[in-house]
Amino acid sequence: MTEQATITTTVNLLQDNIQVSAYLAEPKEPGSYPGVVVLQEIFGINAHIREVTERIAQLGYVAIAPALFQRIAPGFETGYTPEDIETGRSYAMQTQASELLSDIQLAIDYLKNLPQVKKDGFGCIGFCFGGHVAYLAATLPDIKATASFYGAGITTRTPGGGAPTVTRTREIPGTLYAFFGIEDTSIPTEQVDEIAAELEKYKIPHHVFRYDGADHGFFCDHRASYNPKAATDAWEQVKQLFGQLN
Repeated sequence: MTEQATITTTVNLLQDNIQVSAYLAEPKEPGSYPGVVVLQEIFGINAHIREVTERIAQLGYVAIAPALFQRIAPGFETGYTPEDIETGRSYAMQTQASELLSDIQLAIDYLKNLPQVKKDGFGCIGFCFGGHVAYLAATLPDIKATASFYGAGITTRTPGGGAPTVTRTREIPGTLYAFFGIEDTSIPTEQVDEIAAELEKYKIPHHVFRYDGADHGFFCDHRASYNPKAATDAWEQVKQLFGQLN
């Protein structure tokens, strides 16, 4: 597949009194393209998330990454030091599932209003904190294909409190691919098994990928835990998944 030249920009999504910043990447060539929402790690819309958004656009999608911490820390982005992790986690703990879903829907609605975006089904991809949020976002009616990367806590909690996110599995209308590293101690094997069992129980079209030797953050080439073999295979699976949107 030939990669397409892209255009990138930062846009502001407006709803009531809320303004959410988002990073937008789209093919330069005029055409009609599916839309994909990219969901950040705890580190904000940093270089890695912008690069993923651009890579998706190069495949022939209009991709948008809304700033999930906009209500708490506008403009936040950071690196991967222990201090950065502590700060990012503190912001993630302040989010609410209802607000996250509202902001993701706001991003989808923005894409719907772009003339070059197809309106009949969107993709979603998220990493770390965003991997958990992607599982939530998979319940939105507009989302037809979801890639959830190493989302911790799906079986034990939901942002802001309430029943664990996994209990909403039955609400997923589309296909979900979930990606985990076997060496990731933040997501024990039994939790991955529970996610797989719930997806099977409710007959959600899905694949659960488990990578030997891969730790948390294996897809991010800015992190020490980057695993090229696992990341390459996962990207091929994502391309196959989002191919359903064409």
